[in-house]
Amino acid sequence: MRALIQRVSRASVRLPGGETRAIGKGLLIYLGIGQGDGEKSAGKLVEKIINIRIFSNSDNKFDRSLLDEKGSALVISQFTLFANAKGGRRPDFTAAAHPDLARPLCERFSQMLSASGVSVATGEFGAHMEIDSLNDGPVTIWLDSDAL
Repeated sequence: MRALIQRVSRASVRLPGGETRAIGKGLLIYLGIGQGDGEKSAGKLVEKIINIRIFSNSDNKFDRSLLDEKGSALVISQFTLFANAKGGRRPDFTAAAHPDLARPLCERFSQMLSASGVSVATGEFGAHMEIDSLNDGPVTIWLDSDAL
């Protein structure tokens, strides 16, 4: 399971039907689910995301976590995080999990974040969405559950 996390002052997603979901200060999380990922991968990633110290303290040092900040999370399913662009000009996405596995695992990931005390908003799985964010820093970090 892979996550690209961005520290944001605010972020929102507009769904195909026009509904907008938004957060204030927190993390925009692009979540990719690969073949073989499961609840254990989700748990490792959630634990890292809620505790990673990427918010600044009063001395402007990275010393505070999402939980410390009482920040929110906007979770966007992003199978393209598993793109393989080695050959040719069109990326190969075969390492991404099939939607039948990915959808419930993405939902479970969001539930685990919420159960940890984080206010969570989500995009719509498999939909074309418009995402707007105001990056804070910028701070962008790549996480892979296999490397945690």
